[in-house]
Amino acid sequence: MEVKAYARFIHMAPRKVRLVTNLVKGMPVEAALRDLRFVQKFAALPVRKVIESAVANATHNAKLDRKTLSIQTITADAGPTIKRWRPRAFGRAAPIRKRMTHITVVLTDQPIKKKGNR
Repeated sequence: MEVKAYARFIHMAPRKVRLVTNLVKGMPVEAALRDLRFVQKFAALPVRKVIESAVANATHNAKLDRKTLSIQTITADAGPTIKRWRPRAFGRAAPIRKRMTHITVVLTDQPIKKKGNR
């Protein structure tokens, strides 16, 4: 069974959040949460929170065991961009793009098949 959780409008660039999400993709939930505690990235906190939210959804709504859950997919997609302007020399202005991220986590209680090398 699949269980989903979302974190939307996170004020971080998707490129920086993907560095963290790629670390835990396909891992068991217990191992992923353990590893995220020691990741020295600012994006590790919202990723950990959305994984914990998905685990809470699975245990409360679907009555699944926490120890059997693993991360099937985790994505960090681009949200809206806030545009600001920074004054520059000679009366010009340069754009500042404040990016946002939508994080989606899908957990499953089925074992995940690893892709082998050809």
